[in-house]
Amino acid sequence: MMKLSVAIADDVAGPSAFVVWRGFEDSVRKAAEYGYHGVELALRRKEDVDAPALRHLLKQYGLEVSCISTGQVFADLGLYLTNPDKMQRGEALRVLDGLVELAAEFGGMVNLGRCRGFIAPKQDKREATDLFLDSLDMLLPVAKSLGVTVIIEPVNRYEINFINNVEECAALLREVQHSNIGIMPDVFHMNIEDAHIGRALANNAALVKYVHLADSNRLAPGWGHLDFNEVFAGLQRGGYDGWVSIEILPKPDPDAAARQAADAILPLVRRYNEGDMFLA
Repeated sequence: MMKLSVAIADDVAGPSAFVVWRGFEDSVRKAAEYGYHGVELALRRKEDVDAPALRHLLKQYGLEVSCISTGQVFADLGLYLTNPDKMQRGEALRVLDGLVELAAEFGGMVNLGRCRGFIAPKQDKREATDLFLDSLDMLLPVAKSLGVTVIIEPVNRYEINFINNVEECAALLREVQHSNIGIMPDVFHMNIEDAHIGRALANNAALVKYVHLADSNRLAPGWGHLDFNEVFAGLQRGGYDGWVSIEILPKPDPDAAARQAADAILPLVRRYNEGDMFLA
């Protein structure tokens, strides 16, 4: 069954935390009030979370954690998996191992966005790819032992120069000899990089494990020009059965953005779960 989540962070998260709300207590309460089924945790380290307190909040409001996202690992800590410096890669893996441990209880998935790394000026694509794959060979067995799936987010060319679209990501994952890995398409990035959003989602359905939703301008769905019928039609053709999560700019203010996103997407989620056909 498809469920809807919203990205949140703790109240001391830096500006790099790309979330709708900050402060776990208020965020979880509001997410439940607005009709979301869960929250996505944007974290730097596992120590960002007081696990017993979070467990209590989730139970109190009847929500789940959908995923742990790692944007701050790259943007705030400066850590990434294609770093030529072995010690820095090791530190990135240590931090990610901690987040995987947390995900074993909360969400069962860890997203790798920009912290996967990039192709540096003195690297070629093969070198960066090999460093990334070698890092996955260390990370994924740990994750599998804990029942955690690692999901890779294609990010557009204006933000990073490595793994930009869904097809490229799918091709790379065919080189990975582990089963607990998948793709996390973000339709904002897909609108820039993928020729046809619905077709890319359907064609790579076996690897799609989680989906980020935002409109074409990174605002809440309905405030841009993306065709979400096409998005849901592509997921439906692929038989997707998982989370969709709102990762948007908190504009004009976090509450208005979160409410608009819920109002736009929850009816589509209900239709999807009822088996209504989406045409695009």
